[in-house]
Amino acid sequence: MRLLHTMLRVGNLQRSIDFYTQVLGMNLLRTSENPEYKYSLAFLGFGNGNPEQAEIELTYNWGTDSYEMGTAYGHIALGVPDAYAACDKIKAAGGNVTREPGPVKGGTTVIAFVTDPDGYKIELIQRESETYEGSRHSGAKADPLRSN
Repeated sequence: MRLLHTMLRVGNLQRSIDFYTQVLGMNLLRTSENPEYKYSLAFLGFGNGNPEQAEIELTYNWGTDSYEMGTAYGHIALGVPDAYAACDKIKAAGGNVTREPGPVKGGTTVIAFVTDPDGYKIELIQRESETYEGSRHSGAKADPLRSN
């Protein structure tokens, strides 16, 4: 068994595509329109998406511009090589950092949270990768949103 995607309902498909591609650096992998049932889909992810990595499916139901979050949904988590640099890059791209990077309460793992245009929370978890040599203060030129 394998996780394929997570679906999020969005109120403005292009605004959400712009956030996930321009702010978080994901790739738009494919889109589809279903006029009969009045919805549009966009699949985004890193690299080529499936089967390498799970994807995010953005669903726009025509004529619906917002949804209530409810209390059951938590967040999406993304691994990043440097949470501090990732947040700097997200802010520079116009993204909303809602929890600045720092250790998780009661632990040492560095996390941060950003919020997408529809209010969905995205946790950034700093994870050292075998090929990532840099850190926030090393002057490394690696993309802080991607493991290199």
